[in-house]
Amino acid sequence: MLDQSIEFFKSAFAFPGLAWQLILIGITLGLAFGACWLALYHPPLFSQRTLWPVGVVSAFLTWAAISFIQIPLQSWTGKFLLLFWSQRTLTDWILLAGIPQILLSGLVQEGAKLVPVALIWLKYSRKLSLKSGLIFGAIAGAGFGIFEAVWTHNSIFASGWTWQTFETSGFNALLGFWERFFTTGFHIAVSALAGYGLARGMGWQFYLFASLIHGLTNYSVILMQNLLLNAYQLEIYITILTLLLTGFVLYLRWQKVKLA
Repeated sequence: MLDQSIEFFKSAFAFPGLAWQLILIGITLGLAFGACWLALYHPPLFSQRTLWPVGVVSAFLTWAAISFIQIPLQSWTGKFLLLFWSQRTLTDWILLAGIPQILLSGLVQEGAKLVPVALIWLKYSRKLSLKSGLIFGAIAGAGFGIFEAVWTHNSIFASGWTWQTFETSGFNALLGFWERFFTTGFHIAVSALAGYGLARGMGWQFYLFASLIHGLTNYSVILMQNLLLNAYQLEIYITILTLLLTGFVLYLRWQKVKLA
C-alpha cells in the first residue's frame, strides 16, 4: 500500500517520455483555467502577499493527503466491506457501497485544502472577515485545482493525445479538458465556501458541508460506471454543479461588506 501511495504521489512530478513542450502546455492550461475562475473573485493577490503561500501549501498538502491518506483509507474501506459482503454483492449494490469511499474523498481533500486557511485564521487570532475567509479559501482551492489540472493535462498528453485526436474525434477529444476547466472552478468555489464558514465561526459545519458537496460531485463517476450517465451527461452534471456553487459563493463574495 505504501508503495502504491508513493508511486501515485510521484506521478504528479514525472512524465517519462513526454516532451517538455507538452508539459509546458499542460501547465499553461492549468494556470489559465485557474486564472479564469479566480478573476471572478478578484482576490487582492498583490496587496495581500499571504495569499500566495496558501495556494502553494494547499496544492502540495492536498496531493500528499490524497496519496497517503485518501488512497489507503479507500482501500481499507473496500477490504472492510468485503468482510461482510462478497465482491458480487458489492458490485450489485455499488450505488450504496461506493458512498463511503466517495465521502472519504471529500473529507480528505477539503480538510487538506482548509489547513493553510486555518493557519491564517489562527495567525489573526481567529478573526477574519467573512470575505477574507472566503478569499483565502478560494486561493487554497485554486492552488490544488491548478496543480491537479496540470497533472490531468499531462496524463492526457502522455496517453497519446495530439491535435490529430481532436481532428478525428471532435469534441470527444476535448472532454477531459472541459471537465478539468469546471473541476478547477469547483475546487475554488467549494474551498471558498469552507473558508467563509471558518471565518463565520462555523468551521466544522461548513467543512462537512463542503465535503458533502465534493462527494456529490465525485459520485457522478459511480453513476457513469453504472451506465446511469454517459460521458456527455457526466460533464453536464459537473458543469451544472460547478456553476450553481460558484454562483452562490460569488453572491457571498460580492455582498456590500469590505474585505478585512
